[in-house]
Amino acid sequence: MQDKDFLARQFESHRAHLGAVAYRMLGSRAEAEDAVQEAWLRLARSDSATIGNLGGWLTTVVARICLDMLRARKSRREEPLAPGTPEPAAEATDQEAMLADTIGVALLVVLDSLKPAERVAFVLHDMFDLPFEDIAAIVGRTPAAARQLASRARRRVKGAQPDQEADAARRRGIVEAFLTAARDGDLAGLLRVLDPEVVFSPDAAAERMGNVGEVRGADHVAALFKGRAQAAKPALIDGVVGIAVAFGGQLRIAMRVTFAGDRIAGLEAIADPGRLAALSMTPLET
Repeated sequence: MQDKDFLARQFESHRAHLGAVAYRMLGSRAEAEDAVQEAWLRLARSDSATIGNLGGWLTTVVARICLDMLRARKSRREEPLAPGTPEPAAEATDQEAMLADTIGVALLVVLDSLKPAERVAFVLHDMFDLPFEDIAAIVGRTPAAARQLASRARRRVKGAQPDQEADAARRRGIVEAFLTAARDGDLAGLLRVLDPEVVFSPDAAAERMGNVGEVRGADHVAALFKGRAQAAKPALIDGVVGIAVAFGGQLRIAMRVTFAGDRIAGLEAIADPGRLAALSMTPLET
């Protein structure tokens, strides 16, 4: 049995990835956190010295836990999310709203309509590139059957793509308007694209880099970005329009963007190297 402190540190290095897997499967931050915590408990009870690939083992365990939770949800006949409706606002945290925006409420609605095994197969293969041989063991099917599950789910998801593509184009336009106004020092332009209650929230590394902590309100956020963002460009961050800042060809900051209608409601600056490495980043040419 490995030292528990060492094991805990190893687990923490995988927590963000496991949370992303669980959230995409469950669509609920609270349930995703429960699934990740259960994975930790199972790891703590296991003979970790026999685990060759800890990341793969944990992903498999989380996937199985999520599959059980989805099946239990279906057996209780819980109603899926209504089209275009996130989880109840009265119960949603700011972070949950950020996560829902990252995936896209429309996609969450489509995923909620899938059968549990279809959802697991689709998420693991299409979002996290897990091979069907591994997925088959999780869902209790053959690799060919697991491939069919993902294929059926993919057809359902693709039916929602036109709306998603139009929404992505709209959001890209908002981000580009924000960056142009920031570079030009156009305070009025910044205020036009910022929600009155916008929040800029840097992680610890970004806070040290910019020597600024959380900033709230359109006036304050606009003042913060006025004349800045010279190296910032639009990018797809985990498939969602956001902002990337690179120096010398190296990514230094990624900003997740939360939208409220046609305005920016949140800017989460990520500069921690570990978190940056876990992001899927695709630059958008301007």
